[in-house]
This record gives sequence, structure tokens and C-alpha cells, in this order.
Amino acid sequence: METMSDGRHGAGPQGLPPTCVYLVRHGQTALNAAGVLRGRLDPPLDEIGQQQAANLGAALGCRGISRIVASPLRRTIETATAIGAACGATVTADARLIDRDYGPWAGRPAEDVESAWGSVEAAPGVEPAGDVRARAMAALADVACEAAGGTAAVVSHDVVIRLCLVACDPRLGDPGQLSQGTGRFNVLELRSGAWYVLGIDEDPVTSPFVRRRRAT
Repeated sequence: METMSDGRHGAGPQGLPPTCVYLVRHGQTALNAAGVLRGRLDPPLDEIGQQQAANLGAALGCRGISRIVASPLRRTIETATAIGAACGATVTADARLIDRDYGPWAGRPAEDVESAWGSVEAAPGVEPAGDVRARAMAALADVACEAAGGTAAVVSHDVVIRLCLVACDPRLGDPGQLSQGTGRFNVLELRSGAWYVLGIDEDPVTSPFVRRRRAT
């Protein structure tokens, strides 16, 4: 189901064809499997994550992607590299797409932090959600400008992606309630300065969106 933004985060030249951005969550790591806060910790993809990255490459490699930008952490670079190998595009790192800084709570279960402070947001040393959203949306806008009228992929992290989706369309509600699995992708289009959300939490193996694109 397509949703539309209110245009406040629009960017890019007017009058061009829509710009498509695949907003991708990296594959699984051991820390994802353990259910702890990752933040700036830098584990590699585990075996499942490597397969998820390969699936993303197979699904997105023929989508005409000309630009791939990723968080500089290893898990996102490895995922982006698999996509780039499939579509023949190089990967550029952008620190604005890095995971949220959880400070001293990185590596701890989110439930423990919530129990102690009421929410992860309230815990001391955690990067405010508004700061995460601002830096990530600025990076997304730059990618859209650079790929104007074409297709790009952005590879980032769970909370970063959920905040961007709601920034693009506030009607999606609480970012914390959006599903966002590892190795999945979202589909955005920028049309005449307004973001549209075309797909959320798409599985690269079973997504009807991918099957439709393959059929065309």
C-alpha cells in the first residue's frame, strides 16, 4: 500500500522522473540474534546474515541501482557490498547513516535498559531520536539528489530506518511499532519534492514488489 509524505522532507530537482530509493536493513549479526542493543558495536554478518545479504543482491541487483550508500559499520558495508556486486555499483560510506549511539548501554538487552529507565530514550548517554532522524534524513536527501531521476540503495540500521519511514510519512505512527527485519528492504520514491513510501519490510525472497518488478 502506498503512503505519502507531507512534503516537509522533500528534496531534489523538480520536473524529473521519480527517484527510487531502496532503504535496506543490513543482514543478521550475532548481536541481533542475541537481542541486545547494537549501536556503534561492529560485529560482522553471521551465516544467516550473509545469506540475507546474498538474497538482497539477487532481488535488487537487476533494479537499475546506480548508487549505493551505507552506514560505515561492518554489517552494513558487507550487506551493501553484496548488493553492489550484483548490480555493478560501488559502495560509499556515509557516517550520517550509522546506527544510534546507545552509549554505555550498547551490548545490553533493551529490556534491561527499559526496566531501569522506563525507555531506551530516557537512558543517559543515548543519542536522542530527533538527532538520529535529522542526520539520516539529510543523508537520504543527498542520496536522492545525487541519483535524481534514477535508482539508489541506502543500507542502514533498524531504528534509523524506522525513524526515516515515519519522517517520510508521519501517518505511519510510532516508529517503534513498525516491523523491520534484518535483511529486508523498504521502497521510497521522491516525486516533485515529496517522499512516498511504496513498500515496508519487504522480504527479498517473497516480496510481491520484487515479483512485480521482475515481471516488468
